[in-house]
Amino acid sequence: MKKHVLSLIFFLTALCTSAGVKSPDGGLETFVEQEGGRTYLVLKDSAGLELVRTRTGFTTAGEDFSAGLRLLSLTEGETLIESYTALHGKCRQIRHPYTRCEASLESRSGSPLRIEMRLFNDGLAFRYLLDNKSGARLEFTGEETAYTLPSASRRWLQQYVTSYEGDFTLQEDGAVRQGVWGYPALFQLPGERFALITEAGLTRSYCATHLDNSADAAVYRVVYPNAAEGNGQGAVTPVWEGAWSSPWRTVIVGTLADIVASTMVDDVSPAPIINYPLSIVNWITPGRASWVYWAYNHGTKDFQTCRQYVDLAAEMGWEYVLFDWEWDAMTNGGRLEDAVKYALSKGVKPWMWYNSGGTHTGVRATPLDRMLTHENRMEEFTRLKSLGVAGVKVDFFESDKQQMIGYYLDILEDAADFEMMVNFHGCTLPRGWSRTYPHLMSQEAVYGAEQYNNAPYMTANGARINCLLPYTRNVVGPMDYTPVTFTDSQHPHRTSNTHELALSVAFESGVQHWADRPEGFRSLPEEARRHMAQVPVVWDETRLLSGYPGESFVVARRSGERWYVAGLNGENEAREMLIVPDFLPEGRFDVTVFADGASPKEIAVTHRNVSARDLLVMHCLPRGGFLLSFVKQ
Repeated sequence: MKKHVLSLIFFLTALCTSAGVKSPDGGLETFVEQEGGRTYLVLKDSAGLELVRTRTGFTTAGEDFSAGLRLLSLTEGETLIESYTALHGKCRQIRHPYTRCEASLESRSGSPLRIEMRLFNDGLAFRYLLDNKSGARLEFTGEETAYTLPSASRRWLQQYVTSYEGDFTLQEDGAVRQGVWGYPALFQLPGERFALITEAGLTRSYCATHLDNSADAAVYRVVYPNAAEGNGQGAVTPVWEGAWSSPWRTVIVGTLADIVASTMVDDVSPAPIINYPLSIVNWITPGRASWVYWAYNHGTKDFQTCRQYVDLAAEMGWEYVLFDWEWDAMTNGGRLEDAVKYALSKGVKPWMWYNSGGTHTGVRATPLDRMLTHENRMEEFTRLKSLGVAGVKVDFFESDKQQMIGYYLDILEDAADFEMMVNFHGCTLPRGWSRTYPHLMSQEAVYGAEQYNNAPYMTANGARINCLLPYTRNVVGPMDYTPVTFTDSQHPHRTSNTHELALSVAFESGVQHWADRPEGFRSLPEEARRHMAQVPVVWDETRLLSGYPGESFVVARRSGERWYVAGLNGENEAREMLIVPDFLPEGRFDVTVFADGASPKEIAVTHRNVSARDLLVMHCLPRGGFLLSFVKQ
């Protein structure tokens, strides 16, 4: 009898599961499960099917918060609503309910740990909390958070590099690769559902992380930056003093439409630092910019070339022009100050490029040190403000270590004091900063149109990549892909001109740098040119209509009362796409149709009158696309 009692006690110790906490709509449920000395968060659907199993925990120099934790309590779920207004993004008015609960645990030595969970209708976010009331210095030595998904999952993963500029190549069951992977990671689950894994709400208290399945192909563990990042500058392991909270670990779950529309990364990130209502902010102005670098890598050195791009922006009604690298070497009739003055005389506000500088980057393009310290930034932002410059593009960070995260935030906070907008390039992935710092208009962290300068890979794969990014990279934040090109860079594009036109709506960014030469825009059909002059960059609503990663993407976006539909064909074969515009309100709409013509270079423009019940059949060339613009009668 004693033997059986001991066996029962052992079983209960080995497997202990909490009561489930449900999402507001009841479609998802989360359990805290302890087994084999580990603590797991198990995400299931309403039928009890396990979707994602997440091992939790981390270690510090003085404590193990990963193994042997004892679950003390789990609070009852309370339903709350995350509600805010975004100045730019895929949706302006956010109102998302979620169920919040908190697990209290203690380590073997009795140290307390809390795990806060927020279960949205479209997935789970959780973070670790340490009260650390003594204020002791915490040195984190590793994280044990690890995700296990159903073995049959198809997955689209990008190999980890600090610039996050890579292809999201498909891996199928039986051919799963082992290695290190950047966020976000997309997995297809049973029942036509998908999971997108990333992190959000990153602050100075931690480093950025990525995923590693080197030890076990089925398990994706959260890991710290590599020692070599930033030319070896900075510690790999983060440190903190006082109360601490980790970044949010987020798993967006649902249909592809749920994934594309999700704002979870922003939802769980801190509210804006701006200390007055966003409704009266007039210096954070999303918009469109002409951009010289794609066509002329050294174009900013030439004052006359810069004038041409200012003239293009003025002609098209775009708000901005970007003076990219080498502006400090400008000649041929003018210097930087002359170019800025000329732009302002045309009603165009300039942005300026900067090297992040310092020993963390091997790129020595000047100016090197004007963003590097608080004193540098105070001096430079004062100068830029007096010149009339609207924002800065800061490049080449090359590290995800904690000290670099602090550098990003230093730039953002100092820029806010001078009412200066910011765009990061050669940078880390968005992690909700555009909510906390709404003057962060965009980030690169993408294998974008710039790659046509670098190698023929984009020529061969551009259409497929364009049909991957809306399901992966652009889900988590604004993406400075620098889209829309009708002429060719060093390596030609094989996408159709209508595919390129559709990118103006397919991709989201608070500032859109249209990449083509002036003659590329001037040679467009009149109505396509008019579209490029009018297309917004801020969206009130975003809906995926159809598509599949790497194959196709059809999205509807609303700005005010006007709807746009962009369609991309990512494959090397022609296809037809059927559109039922049931997103439209009652009434009749005039729709301008931009479709592939007989050749990839031809944009066919027609007009129709439709209602929400009409069927539109769009024929796309290989690597083609279409664009629809709806105006109510």
